[in-house]
Amino acid sequence: MKKIRAAITGIGAFLPEYRLTNDELSTMVETSDEWIMQRIGIKERRILKEPGKATSDMGTAAVKQLLKKTCTHPKEVDLLLCATITPDMPFPATANIISHKVGIKRAWSFDVNAACSGFIYTLATATQFIESGRYKKVIVVGADMMSSITNYKDRTTCPLFGDAGTAVMLEPTKEELGIIDYIHHVNGLGRHHLHMKAGGSLRPASLETVQNDEHFVYQEGQTVFKHAVSGMADVTEEIMEKYGLNAEDINWLVPHQANMRIIDATARRVGLDKNKVMVNIHKYGNTTAATIPLCLYDYEKQLRKGDNLILTAFGAGFTWGSIFLKWAYDGDKI
Repeated sequence: MKKIRAAITGIGAFLPEYRLTNDELSTMVETSDEWIMQRIGIKERRILKEPGKATSDMGTAAVKQLLKKTCTHPKEVDLLLCATITPDMPFPATANIISHKVGIKRAWSFDVNAACSGFIYTLATATQFIESGRYKKVIVVGADMMSSITNYKDRTTCPLFGDAGTAVMLEPTKEELGIIDYIHHVNGLGRHHLHMKAGGSLRPASLETVQNDEHFVYQEGQTVFKHAVSGMADVTEEIMEKYGLNAEDINWLVPHQANMRIIDATARRVGLDKNKVMVNIHKYGNTTAATIPLCLYDYEKQLRKGDNLILTAFGAGFTWGSIFLKWAYDGDKI
């Protein structure tokens, strides 16, 4: 009997209309377009400005688009998982809120918190439910409203982040397509270098934590950069070696969009030409759990059935990993 694999059969995305450019940022904090482009590679980022809107609203819009593209009724969905570090509230799960807003009533849902590795961790988790044979349609959402935890007085972090919501459909296939394998790692010592200081059970919100700006992203840039370059490159090489793949065998590298220098370093390590690397960081910045599916969304029309893709990411925790998959459909026919 042929193995059941989990294949991505559609992608949806939502991007806020508001564009926060480098020029506008330079009026808010001491920075410049030249400084940001040289060090990070981001030109602008989307920001959700509408009052009363949150991560679930972006995820909901992406899921609604996905259901329409794949001709799926909400009652057909078996499971919805949401990768996010900016939930609407500590509980309930943002996945539950999205399911309610979309009208998904016959599924169960939960959130996954793995920061910038959130999408690949959640995709690997969802894959198990398809491979088990129990579920036929599983939705993976990657959504983050990073503007809600970005300190726009901190010139080292505020240029990095944007907001977006994405969603992919996973369905079973017995063809040699879909998720072939994944390798994920974690090093909890990384929590010291990239985290949010307050808002959890260790340091609950208080007047002091708010006044000290402890509810924003805290990052030790050089340390994170060094670990991200080695982590993404090492794990990409690891999965390529496991399957005997060389640069010629890979159609697309899909890296987390955190820093253009990290993306370039990873591609160089595995010998991939820039034309085989998905890049949209200049348009959207780091949207955390949404970056990888947002790349797939932007490049969908260029994807062909059977293409070899490697997804790779590095995030707070530290978390990092890679997924080797064979694309399941011709993107220009959707």
